[in-house]
Amino acid sequence: MDLKLTGKTALVTGASAGLGVGIAWMLAREGCTLVLTARRRDRLETLADEIRSEGHVRPTVVVQDIMAKGAAVAIHTATIAVHAQIDILINNVGNSRPMIGLGSDAEWDDAMHLNFGFARQLTHAFLPAMQAAGFGRIVNITGGDEPVALNAGVPPNGAVHIWAKALSRVVGPDGVTVNSIPPGRIHSEQIDERLLPSEEAQNAWVAANCPVGYIGEADDLAVLVAFLCSPRARYITGQVIHVDGGARHVAH
Repeated sequence: MDLKLTGKTALVTGASAGLGVGIAWMLAREGCTLVLTARRRDRLETLADEIRSEGHVRPTVVVQDIMAKGAAVAIHTATIAVHAQIDILINNVGNSRPMIGLGSDAEWDDAMHLNFGFARQLTHAFLPAMQAAGFGRIVNITGGDEPVALNAGVPPNGAVHIWAKALSRVVGPDGVTVNSIPPGRIHSEQIDERLLPSEEAQNAWVAANCPVGYIGEADDLAVLVAFLCSPRARYITGQVIHVDGGARHVAH
């Protein structure tokens, strides 16, 4: 199926590792011109060179720490200095924040900005141009919002899902869709180095939780991202679509 993404320009945040890398490759191979942003310049430049070496347009690299004041404005300014229009925004920054005890106010505030505030700010910066153009795709890579344990990364996921649903109703008439994807356990720095850092731990988690019998790869999520970015997905908006190998225990 031709996803009709050739010629579209996509900005991918958190593009230096894991899911961001997988999403960047998928969109490049579908014909998108890319803007890649994250903190680690060396990784972004390497990825940009690798994408170019496969025959695609070399992505624009924007190095930015999203926790810095004014980060969303800085990324928007740097991007539109090179690209007149961003058609697709992939909000892929965030992480799990398990709390020791109740956690501090600073920890909770940082988690809310990292997992919700920044994505909202960046999206709102790019939305007016998308609305004016009559086309836009916002895809938020989030996380679970089920309160299994005290984790400062969980409430912001719920905030993203509610904000995205409300936003989809505002921008739908303008040809802009807004969707969220909470990944399950997918091989990435966060999973392989922090949450399940050994093969034994991963196998135990799969046996107890994952009906398909394995931890996913970045491409398992990136294929859905690419479809949601396509003009063919015009009637899908305001949705939360889990990519988790069936690990969730609820049906909605």
